[in-house]
Amino acid sequence: MSPPWCLSLVFLLGMASEGISCPSRCSCQYLEVNCTGQQLQEFPLDIPLDTRQLILAANNVSYLPAVELSFLADLVYLDCRKNLLGDDLDFTFIGVAKLVYLDLSFNNLTQVTFSTFSHLLSLVVLKISDNPNLVAIEKDAFANNTWLRHLDVSRTGLTFLDTSTMRDLPNLRLLGLSDNLWHCNCSFLDFITWMMESDVHFPDADNITCYTPAGLRALRMPAAEAQLHSSCLTQLHKQDYVFLCLVGFCIFLAGTTAAWLAGICAVIYEAHASKGEEEEEEEEDTFKTKTFRSPGSHWFFLLFRLQW
Repeated sequence: MSPPWCLSLVFLLGMASEGISCPSRCSCQYLEVNCTGQQLQEFPLDIPLDTRQLILAANNVSYLPAVELSFLADLVYLDCRKNLLGDDLDFTFIGVAKLVYLDLSFNNLTQVTFSTFSHLLSLVVLKISDNPNLVAIEKDAFANNTWLRHLDVSRTGLTFLDTSTMRDLPNLRLLGLSDNLWHCNCSFLDFITWMMESDVHFPDADNITCYTPAGLRALRMPAAEAQLHSSCLTQLHKQDYVFLCLVGFCIFLAGTTAAWLAGICAVIYEAHASKGEEEEEEEEDTFKTKTFRSPGSHWFFLLFRLQW
């Protein structure tokens, strides 16, 4: 038989749960609201303000109102997978800074900017996979999400990721990248090298392959890295040779011109110095001639000899 205080606690919790409002077509438990698969067109109203876990999966919600979300200040778990969320989510999550888990997979996201998740300083798990229209993630998009450990961007329209985007995540342990349209060119080589050297786990790694160019299609990342190292770091294209020839010619022309100018300056200086010496000699000869031909010059000459 249960103690009397335990029965009283159960009774009080039951009374409290009966007094808590619950959105239409949703089920509510203690700190949890579940609206899965209810064909909702809009974000549900009357969600209890102390809700910690909100599940809106498999509906037709196309917009998350930032104001209504901000009322749920204690929310830590938000599941919005399989909805119609689209273009602009910037500043949507500004009022739910305690959020730890966020699932936005199977939606219509098109881009992720710095303002999309920058207010989620406690975020640990972020799933944005299966968004076929997601084509861009800004390089500083996760700069504030330093606690992020699990990030999934599989099966999207991404063709490129900047290496610095991942280096902003010191606690990242799992990164989903499979079945994307990766463009394996020389610009992507740095990211592939980071993948090979990092301690991050890549689930479904066999399906992380190049989509373009055609010569590397379906090639897994380790093999792609070897190919790109060979083509990007050791071989030069025709335009590279033309550029190097132009640079060499410009250096040769500049050196020749500098030597020519230096030679002209030397010749002018030497001519000017020789002319100055000749003028000094002429002035000295003239002085001697005038001196020795003047009256009493022989006394001056004798005095000059005695001094020397």
